[in-house]
Amino acid sequence: MLPAHLPDHHHGRILGPSDAFDFDCHPGVSCFTRCCRNADMYLYPYDVVRMKRALGLSSGKFLERHTVVAVRDNPYFPHVMLKMSEAKDRACGFLSAKGCAIYPDRPYSCRAYPLERAVARRSGGERTTYYGIARHAHCQGHRESRAWTVATWAADQQLAEFDAFNDQWVEIDSIFRANPWGAGGLQSPAMRMAFMACYDLDKFRQFVFGSSFLKRFSVPEQRIQAIRAADEDLMLFGFDWVRLMLRNQGPLAGSGET
Repeated sequence: MLPAHLPDHHHGRILGPSDAFDFDCHPGVSCFTRCCRNADMYLYPYDVVRMKRALGLSSGKFLERHTVVAVRDNPYFPHVMLKMSEAKDRACGFLSAKGCAIYPDRPYSCRAYPLERAVARRSGGERTTYYGIARHAHCQGHRESRAWTVATWAADQQLAEFDAFNDQWVEIDSIFRANPWGAGGLQSPAMRMAFMACYDLDKFRQFVFGSSFLKRFSVPEQRIQAIRAADEDLMLFGFDWVRLMLRNQGPLAGSGET
């Protein structure tokens, strides 16, 4: 998840914002929608926010209908994966005759391709962001002559908002990779609560406002109103709660009430 190294399918030089590459994807490309079949795609928490809202679903219904949960490179926290159809071609459930049916809210991995973004952290907390170009054998878009820079592609695909949220998610993911559950592992109640706070936001909102949660934590009224109204604010609040719950860090603090 936004690794400090570029994936194995990356080939070539490391790119900066002004570096150029050629790529295009449109119905005239022979492989159009090939990447929408048999995809093995992670969904980040902000992907779920965008997609469930576009579909008019609760987060719980979205997760149930459109995702599968699998343990991959992190044995201490399950990955949320986009569900493919069970038909022979294993097409994405959002693939239509005209392309992606939820294109404005498509997941980060779809919109970023062919860019691969990596974030390296220094010991002092400083981050360095760099890019590579992913090249899959089936993709003919690399043969197209439309020129981009990293910066113009990122702007065209509206990556900045996704990057901002995903960078915060990387910090939470790093906590999970240290096995904060101990012997309880994936069966730990704390793990299930953390999963809810990161991915099942409608259930998390019910938990926050339907329990004694706000009596036990000091939350400014302005932030209470924000998390009541906006999924993005609630998601970041969930990240802060995970930081406090598992690392006793971050801006949240107990109120002293029980």
